[in-house]
Amino acid sequence: MAITKIPAAGFTGNNFRNIIINGDMSIAQRGTTVTGLQNSASYLIDRFSYRRSGTWTTATYTMSQSTDTPTGQGFANSAKIDVTASEVSPPSDVFSAFNTKIEGQMLQYLKKGTAHAQSVTMSFWVQSNKPGTYIVGINDVDNTRSISKSYTISAANTWEKKTITFEGDTTGALDNNNGESFDIYFYLAAGTNFTSGTLATSWESTTNANRAVGQVNLADSTSNEWYITGIQLEAASAPSDFEFLPYDVNLARCQRYFQNFGGTAPFERVSNGFVFSSTGAIFSIPRFSCPMRSAPSLSVSSVSDFLVGEPSGSPSSYVCTAIVINNPGLNSTSIEATVASGLTTNRPCVLNANSTYSARLNLDAEL
Repeated sequence: MAITKIPAAGFTGNNFRNIIINGDMSIAQRGTTVTGLQNSASYLIDRFSYRRSGTWTTATYTMSQSTDTPTGQGFANSAKIDVTASEVSPPSDVFSAFNTKIEGQMLQYLKKGTAHAQSVTMSFWVQSNKPGTYIVGINDVDNTRSISKSYTISAANTWEKKTITFEGDTTGALDNNNGESFDIYFYLAAGTNFTSGTLATSWESTTNANRAVGQVNLADSTSNEWYITGIQLEAASAPSDFEFLPYDVNLARCQRYFQNFGGTAPFERVSNGFVFSSTGAIFSIPRFSCPMRSAPSLSVSSVSDFLVGEPSGSPSSYVCTAIVINNPGLNSTSIEATVASGLTTNRPCVLNANSTYSARLNLDAEL
C-alpha cells in the first residue's frame, strides 16, 4: 500500500522558501523593548536591527516587539518603531532603517551574476499613522550593487499587505560563504545624500543619492510609529502565502546568530567549572543550542548579575567582577570569571545567577 506523506500544518511542499529568518517577528531573545535609538545600531527582535548612517541631531526611536498584528492572518507579533524625539529636517548625511542581513551561502540558488539570475518577490504587512511613500532596498555587499523599490502606505493606522518584485541581477556573483551578502533596508527617514538622485529601481552600482528617493520622514513627529510583520522574500516573480515555521524551528534558525544562557530565575545554575586561583574560575558551555554562524563574542547583562559558588565544604559565593570568553568555537566555549578574592584553588565550582531574573550570558555571531 502506498504511503502518502502529509506535510505539517503551515508547511508546503517547498519548505524554507522564505529567505528571511523570523519574518513573523515571533523570536525576541534579547527582550521586547530597546529605547534611545539614535546614532548607533541595535538588535532586538532576532535577525532584525535598527540601523542608521550619519548623525541625527535629535531624532530618537524606541524599537519593540508588539502584539498589534493584522487581523486573521495568523501573526502573533510585529516589530514596532516609535519616534520618541523628533527631527523635522533630517541632516543630509543620515538615514534610519529597519534592517536584516543574509549570508551569501544562503543565496546561491538565486544565481546572481549569471544569465539565469532569479527574480525575488518580497511581501509584508505594514501600518503607520503616517501615510505616504516608503522605500525598501536590497544592497549586494559583495559587489557594491543595490536596488530600491517604493511602497505606499495608503491609510493611517491600517494594516496593509505590500508585494514588491526585484528582478534578478546578471552582474556580480555572491560569495559562497557565511559572510554578509544581502543587506535589506526598510527606510524610515533619510537626508538628501540618500534622496537627491533617481530611485534605483533596477540593479546598479551603489549610488547613495539613489537609495531612498521619495522616502517620508517618519522622524518628524513624536506621534509617529511604524509596524511591520510577515516579511517574506522568495525566489519567485509572484508572492505565496507567508511560510509559518514551528516555534522551535524558527528559534533554532535564530540561534545560529545569537543565543543566551540564564535569565530564567534568581540563583539559577548557568554552568559548572573549577577554580584555578583565588580570584579566577573557568566554566564550560560544552554544547550550544545549535552550531553558530561563526565563533561568537560574549556580552553579559552585568557582571554583578553572576556569582561564583563553591558547593564543596562550607558553601560560599562571590560576586563576579569580570567575565570573558575563552577559545570560542561554533559549538562550544569556555568562560573565565573573576572575583575580588576568596576562592580556593582546584575546587569545583558553579556559575550562578545572582538574586535577579536578568542574569544573561549573550553569545553573538551576527553578521
